[in-house]
Amino acid sequence: MSMSTTAEPAVLEYRLTATDRCDSCGAQAYIAAEVNGSELLFCAHHGRKYEEKLRSVATSWHDETARLADAR
Repeated sequence: MSMSTTAEPAVLEYRLTATDRCDSCGAQAYIAAEVNGSELLFCAHHGRKYEEKLRSVATSWHDETARLADAR
């Protein structure tokens, strides 16, 4: 009986889908931020644009932009 010693990379749990759209431009959302009990969705571009201001007031920041590199 052979056992593999190759470690599998951790699989991230993605919760945003193609139907989740950026609140700024309507592109696919890859970032979700919770602010004052409401969820804001952003594409990678707008998420990065507003990240500095939002992080100081957001109660959560969910970033799935790594999926963009995985798609290649």
